[in-house]
Amino acid sequence: MKIGLYFGTFNPIHVGHLIIANHMAEHADLDQVWMVVTPHNPLKKKSTLLDDYHRLQMVHLATEDFPKIKPSDIEFKLSQPNYTVNTLVHLQEKYPSYEFSLIMGEDNLKSLHKWKNYEAILANHEIYVYPRLSTEAENVMFKDHPRIHMIDAPVVEISSTFIRNNIKKGKNVQPLLPAKVWEYIDHNNFYKK
Repeated sequence: MKIGLYFGTFNPIHVGHLIIANHMAEHADLDQVWMVVTPHNPLKKKSTLLDDYHRLQMVHLATEDFPKIKPSDIEFKLSQPNYTVNTLVHLQEKYPSYEFSLIMGEDNLKSLHKWKNYEAILANHEIYVYPRLSTEAENVMFKDHPRIHMIDAPVVEISSTFIRNNIKKGKNVQPLLPAKVWEYIDHNNFYKK
């Protein structure tokens, strides 16, 4: 089985995440997409994150109607901060018959050379890249790498930061979130302070 791993803090998960995950599940040669909820991205301040299990619950709520998209808490059990290479080794040991690939935005591909043991990731895993709007010059470092697949997915420019900031300002962000995720956030008064 080919699994695409879509990592994120999903703080909160929004319709943009689902559009990309569903596009990869339907149009890339993947059997499933796992939304891997990251407890602590080494590049983000942990204090801004909702509790891990609240973010995982929102991913459950957002994906329950998508049979090819599954939430994953695999990184909750690993030492922090989380590095993708360690998670991939752990998953390969736990599911030896599965083939794991990464799903990332073009912006992440530009910084892949800064990732811990990125050479090992490229040697052992396919990477599916979706487009992002960017004003930076394109980094062609990995464009022609045989394990990197540029996927013609919709460009979605919705960010969790934008959603959190606008909830704090009392703005209506409901259209940007799956209905059950909006209800969960609203019920728990998340992101209002």
